[in-house]
Amino acid sequence: MKHKLIIPFLALSLCACKKEEEKKDASYTTSETVSEGATANLSPSEQLGQEIFDGKGNCFSCHKTDQKIIGPSVIEIAKIYKEKKGNMVEFLKGNGEPLVDPSQYAVMQANFAITKNFTDEELKALEDYFYSVAP
Repeated sequence: MKHKLIIPFLALSLCACKKEEEKKDASYTTSETVSEGATANLSPSEQLGQEIFDGKGNCFSCHKTDQKIIGPSVIEIAKIYKEKKGNMVEFLKGNGEPLVDPSQYAVMQANFAITKNFTDEELKALEDYFYSVAP
């Protein structure tokens, strides 16, 4: 009789441990673009920009710091906007012309639904973050 109770108890214990482990993994997040030490070197606006880039802006899904994936790299975007004295904030509001890669403009337009809802402070923070990453 004791053997019949031990087996279900062990199975239940193993399942409970696995679920606890999954919860721990789900709560752990990392920042791919800037290490913790580098974050301390960012201004408050640049830190907000990084948080938006990595979080609600979902920018990281198409843009990486130093390599083109779906969209151009953050470094390339910042470099071109500096050279052409472009207005990144107006572009993110959907009011500016594409300066970096006009062939990808249609892809970026879909994201204006997100960026148009950002405050001017948040958009400026994103711009500040981009410029902080560029050499």
